[in-house]
Amino acid sequence: MAKTALSQLQDQIEAIRREAYEAGFAAAMQAVRDFTGRPTATPSRGPEPRPQAAAPAAEPIRRRGRRADTKAAPAVSRRSTTKRPQRGTNAQLIAEVLKAMPSRTARPAEIRKVLEGEKGIAMAFTSIRHALGQLAARNEVAALEDGKSWRYVGSSE
Repeated sequence: MAKTALSQLQDQIEAIRREAYEAGFAAAMQAVRDFTGRPTATPSRGPEPRPQAAAPAAEPIRRRGRRADTKAAPAVSRRSTTKRPQRGTNAQLIAEVLKAMPSRTARPAEIRKVLEGEKGIAMAFTSIRHALGQLAARNEVAALEDGKSWRYVGSSE
């Protein structure tokens, strides 16, 4: 008897689940039909530009050596008005940071903190690691035994 009651309860739960699924699916399909049936107001030329978020009250962090924008954004796209930093800028910045360190050794996380804090430049860890590799190839830096810290040894020039 307990087995029969349990199987009946399971059958009822399964029936309720199926009905709920079918109702949700029907509502979703109707929403898709309603959305696709609407005419568009203007012909689409690609994705619409996102509205720019308001700048925070604090001074913004400069990215990749660029000056922070303190004025309102220009009407012209940023791509045409800003220039890319010169090649080798990241390696120069990292060499400067390592030279300024008291022990002339640092981990990438410490380098990143100094770049953001003192110089106002945000740099990805992958960019830091790549620049350290470039400096190592020029024998300006060397990895320490732990493989995580780097030491400035001097310019090869």
